[in-house]
Amino acid sequence: MLGLFAMLMRKCNLLLLCACFLFVQSLPLKAVPAPADSVRVSLLTCSPGGEIYALFGHTALRYENLTTGVDWVFNYGMFSFNAPHFVWRFVKGDTHYMLGVNSFDDFRAEYMERGSVVYGQELLLSPSEKREMAGFLLWNSRPENRTYLYNFFYDNCTTRARDCIENHLHGEVLYKGAEKERSFRDIVHEHAVGHEWACFGMDLCLGSPADRPVPLRLQMFAPFYLMHAVDSAYVADASTGVERRLARPAAPVVRPAAEADHAEHYWLTPLQAAWLLFFAVAFFSVRGFLRRKNYAGLDALLFGAAGAAGCVVAFLAFFSIHPAVSPNYLLAVFHPVHLLYLPVLVWRAAKGKRDVYHWANLVVLTLFIVLFGCFPQKFNLAVLPLAASLWFRSASHVALMYKDQ
Repeated sequence: MLGLFAMLMRKCNLLLLCACFLFVQSLPLKAVPAPADSVRVSLLTCSPGGEIYALFGHTALRYENLTTGVDWVFNYGMFSFNAPHFVWRFVKGDTHYMLGVNSFDDFRAEYMERGSVVYGQELLLSPSEKREMAGFLLWNSRPENRTYLYNFFYDNCTTRARDCIENHLHGEVLYKGAEKERSFRDIVHEHAVGHEWACFGMDLCLGSPADRPVPLRLQMFAPFYLMHAVDSAYVADASTGVERRLARPAAPVVRPAAEADHAEHYWLTPLQAAWLLFFAVAFFSVRGFLRRKNYAGLDALLFGAAGAAGCVVAFLAFFSIHPAVSPNYLLAVFHPVHLLYLPVLVWRAAKGKRDVYHWANLVVLTLFIVLFGCFPQKFNLAVLPLAASLWFRSASHVALMYKDQ
């Protein structure tokens, strides 16, 4: 999911996590203080990976003490597939992520192996700001403090890093970059280029709230949006009002020999597959009309798949606490009633009996197709031939009713 938000993440190495957290828990806070000129705190932004949860890239915070040799990376994006009922809780929006800590050498090795570039922005902080931020990160990384309720758009590894920076500055952050009108869906589409099937899945899950323009601060859920915002940010001193730059310009700190190609390589895109399905359904529907045959098996396959998809869409719209998933106007096409009514629908089709369900479905889908571009929600274009396929099946049943009169 978004999951789509998603649904779609690789397993973490629990052994490594446990060792890492035990190491962090044992770190004394007195390890943090150091001369101001020997301490650096940086925002790290990682280029996207191939997994759906890595399509947007990643954000972390780096703490370096050049005197003691400490070089840690604080990462708010840790999770485990082995947590009880992980997938169910992720869809529901009840997923807990953790703040993890590891050495920069291990962090660099992971992204070198992945073939992803990591950009660093050294934060221009005062000595007291550095101490306060480091102390907070150590406190936050303790086992009793490290877990938080993950929210894809509003509370994720990137927004946590941003908030940590802002909350430990002695002044107000002013983001002076040009603000462009963007919606959550626009940003999702930008990061899903070359991943059409992942984009299709996320489009099914996101409802109309995802199409409302959001301000720059909310756009910062995406790592590179935060990176660009920090590049042009200033801090207004709380007492004097004097402005200073928040960070040095972004520069690569991890650069693999060859950046990996993470694009999908499938024979068909969702749109191509949907049109092939439409033409196959249209062919059999016309053939069935001419031969007075209903093709109950085709109805079982088509309406069953639409009903199964509708169960996911309906659950997200009515029960999930994920943001931007409700209302979802795709429920006009994909809804659980298809699945619940399927045994009756198939039985009546096999017996050649009339079914008012097809009349109702025909009316709803006709309105949906005619008003396709008028909804306050952007639909993936593959939805149109899918809706037309269901429309054709219901139309063929209605036509046969009158033909047999």
